[in-house]
Amino acid sequence: MKYLIIGLGNKGEEYAETRHNIGFKVAEKIAAEIDAPFKSANFGWLAEGKYKGRKVLVLKPDTYMNLSGKAVRFWMQKENIPLENIMVITDDLALPFGTLRMKMKGSDAGHNGLKSIQQELQTQDYPRLRFGISADFSEGKQVDYVLGKWTEEEKEKLPERIEKFSKACLSFVFAGIQNAMTGFNGK
Repeated sequence: MKYLIIGLGNKGEEYAETRHNIGFKVAEKIAAEIDAPFKSANFGWLAEGKYKGRKVLVLKPDTYMNLSGKAVRFWMQKENIPLENIMVITDDLALPFGTLRMKMKGSDAGHNGLKSIQQELQTQDYPRLRFGISADFSEGKQVDYVLGKWTEEEKEKLPERIEKFSKACLSFVFAGIQNAMTGFNGK
C-alpha cells in the first residue's frame, strides 16, 4: 500500500516561517520520522520512506499554493495512489491556533491550495488535515496575516503541535482515517 502526504506551502525563503507554510513544516517532521530525506522532483520536493511496512511519499509542492493541485494530481497518477490514500496538510483560519482537524472530505473554505486540488482532482472527497492558525487580524489584512510570521508565543508551542500533527498523519497511514480522526481530532 502506498500513501501520499502533501504539506501545502509556498517555496522561497521569504515564506519559510509564515503561517501559510505550516504544511511544509509538518511534512518535514513526517519525513524526518520515517528517515526519508527530501529530494528535488517533478512539481516539488519528495521524500520516500516506509512506515510500518507501508510506502509513504511526502510531498512539498513547489508550484506555489494556488497551483498545488497540479503537483498532487501528478504524483497520484505517477505512483498510482488512490484518493483515500492521500492526506493534504494545510493551514486554517477558522480554527484556533494549533487546533488539529482531520476530515475525510470537505469544502475548500476559501483556501487557494485546496481550491486548486479540488479543481485538479474534480472532487472535494479527499482526506485533509487542517492546522488552526486562528483569525487574529483586522479587516482587509487576511493576506498579511496568513503570509506573516508566527508570534513568539506561537513559536514556543509550534514544535509540540507539529509533532502531534506528524503523529496524526502516521496514524492515518497505519490505522486508517477513522482511527486517526478518533485519536487526534481536537487534541
